[in-house]
Amino acid sequence: MRAARLHEYTDDMTQGLSIDDVEKPQITTSDGVVVAVEGAGWCQTDNHIIEGMWEQYVPQPLPMTLGHENAGTVIETGNEVGLVEEGDQVICHPVQTCGTCRPCRQGETMYCENDAFNGLTTDGGFADELLTSERAVIPLPDGVDPADIAPHADAGITAYHAAKKAVDGLNPGDAAVVIGIGGLGHIGLQCLNEMSAADLVAVDIKESARELADDLGAHYTVDPRSEDVADAVADITDGVGAAQVLDFVGADETTALAPDICAAGGDHHIIGYGGHIHEPAQALVNGEFAFQGNIVGRYAELQELVALVERDAVDLHTTRYDLDAVNEVAEKLEHGEIDGRAVITP
Repeated sequence: MRAARLHEYTDDMTQGLSIDDVEKPQITTSDGVVVAVEGAGWCQTDNHIIEGMWEQYVPQPLPMTLGHENAGTVIETGNEVGLVEEGDQVICHPVQTCGTCRPCRQGETMYCENDAFNGLTTDGGFADELLTSERAVIPLPDGVDPADIAPHADAGITAYHAAKKAVDGLNPGDAAVVIGIGGLGHIGLQCLNEMSAADLVAVDIKESARELADDLGAHYTVDPRSEDVADAVADITDGVGAAQVLDFVGADETTALAPDICAAGGDHHIIGYGGHIHEPAQALVNGEFAFQGNIVGRYAELQELVALVERDAVDLHTTRYDLDAVNEVAEKLEHGEIDGRAVITP
């Protein structure tokens, strides 16, 4: 079968992956599931993996097939699988968990001590077929196209996970700022709009992204190239600041906004990454705001997000590309030329 493989780290996105002929995955455990991939979302993390940014955090045996946002049709199952059967359409949580370690027992599946992460630590879904496990698949509702929903496997649940945490700190009349209305941000904005009564402020340098934010329920939009973000948030909130900030960019310039835009006791959620946090300790003490890190949401949160999708509460904006176009997609994303989410359709 065909697979888009990373052989060595590089900053050149035009040649990051190669299309190789590889053996089809084989089930070796009783809970194994093989999925014919119909959609695999391309993530900024895929670019970071190609660049080698994750090497110091997790082991990556190269060559490796990338792709951690996967959905498709079950074509084979292990002999103890009961949740799905051949022919079922599923979305795949990117992490395959053991279910028996302490974090798994506590429901914190993202902290599993024995996990395998498709496209990060083991082969992913930029291929004709994907090997996963019963604990990682969620059956799709009737009428949901796997290629349409695939990016929710990471982009969706990561944004939902952050929004769900932020909602706990939002009351009617509070303001929430969403920085970056891209592949994750446009999902997070919708989740906040569905789950809270906060005033939503969308910040993005791209006019098309701000227009999308308007369409998706933002009450205010801010162009950081022509407006001072702190002044704009102060005007919107009568000087109080935002109770919650969801930073889907995570650059030095956006994390630096926290002391000036967070309300007292507020949170600045870091979802996008690549930058740093350089704030004096006194700024955090004075404002008693907090930086909150966010990783991929739990399996149960993907179930919750699928329920929102089934209710048409979250609309995912996607553009489809053939497997042969993986490097073209990486290059486009590197230059901010993709609105919403790119989906590879092997």
